[in-house]
Amino acid sequence: MTGWPGMAHRRVSGRIRYTSRKPGFEGQERGRECFGFTHHGDGSVTLRATCEIEEPAPTVLRDIVYSLDAEGRPFDCLVRLTVGDRFMGSGLILFDHAAGTVTCESHGPSIGRLSQTRPIGEHLDGFGTHPIVGDAYLTKCLDISGGPVRRSIRALLPSPDHRGATPPMLAEVHIDLEYLGDETVTVAAGTFDCHRMAFIDSSDTGMGGKEHPRYEIWVTADDDRLFVQGGVGGYMATWYELVELAR
Repeated sequence: MTGWPGMAHRRVSGRIRYTSRKPGFEGQERGRECFGFTHHGDGSVTLRATCEIEEPAPTVLRDIVYSLDAEGRPFDCLVRLTVGDRFMGSGLILFDHAAGTVTCESHGPSIGRLSQTRPIGEHLDGFGTHPIVGDAYLTKCLDISGGPVRRSIRALLPSPDHRGATPPMLAEVHIDLEYLGDETVTVAAGTFDCHRMAFIDSSDTGMGGKEHPRYEIWVTADDDRLFVQGGVGGYMATWYELVELAR
């Protein structure tokens, strides 16, 4: 999908359905995600996503606007979060790669007004925004040209919580990302050639102090790296599926 005549950007949009795999709740819808990518003429990319999680309680409503520069590096991210239908916090994260720093200006009932600045550090693989489409796009950091491979990746994120349900604050996670091979997958939105990937928490401390269950996703085998389907095991027991797509 292109922009208006005379504009150089390209747009991609869609919707993901979240369903439960918990005993007694199999197949029940537990949330949804609407997203849109803008691929700008200068090579930069902006993601907009609204995520609604109804189960488990408390509910989560998250709005994200996240941009990467023409080199594929995190540029800025705006987060607004409601938990249990109450305002949890909002924040703006800014990356200054020339200075080697990242800053977060945020506020919320439990944190007041918060300002953080920290070094970006070495070998940053990306920024974890928490929308499912953001997870899929993050897999671009793994070189899969040699076939199946697994390595630890380093990402910054606005919340170490598994649902991203804490006020925006800078956090860091180290997690393994594995490329398992290619498959053709059919979902409600269509049939896609995919890369099958997995996020595996093998750290001693876990993500946010708690081990994240194995998380497998199938992403389009093209440069857009769009989420197609995936699921998380363990206590989360959830499944995600692309149900609408326009590009």
